Amino acid sequence: MSNNDIFVNIVRFIVLVFLQVLVLNNVNIAGYVNPYLYIFFIIMYPLDGNKGLLIFLSFLLGLSIDVFEDSGGVHAAACSFIAYIRPVVLKYSFGVSYEYNSVKIKKADPMERLTYISSLVLMHHFVMFSLEIFSINHIGLLFTSTLFSGIFTIVVMACTMILFNKKSA
Repeated sequence: MSNNDIFVNIVRFIVLVFLQVLVLNNVNIAGYVNPYLYIFFIIMYPLDGNKGLLIFLSFLLGLSIDVFEDSGGVHAAACSFIAYIRPVVLKYSFGVSYEYNSVKIKKADPMERLTYISSLVLMHHFVMFSLEIFSINHIGLLFTSTLFSGIFTIVVMACTMILFNKKSA
């Protein structure tokens, strides 16, 4: 990673934590739909970056959210899980392109990008809500929360990617 990538990732980490804590945690639709944009950091982490560092930073990201939300580590566990599983998701989302390190997430085919983002978001939400609810009696709430918060998060992430996508003239 270059110095520019390191700076961009530090700024992205800090901005996403504060945006999540100060703004997005206050968005609550129908009692269980909440966008979790902070995982955008894990999704947009450079593909050639250190994978061990990504898992550590993902844990810190989730822990930061847990500290502000007083949620007992569910965000840290979910972030660590998706950081660990990310190479597998990249491989089935982008196929051979990922194996040859020729993938640019911002320039990838829209369906491949949607598959990648949706998979990680839904896995994150499923793990997070499973640990938060932690009861087989509330399986309906688990799937409802995962599905609707996941869809809302995917839409917010897609809008963020469109908004901050650099135009090449």
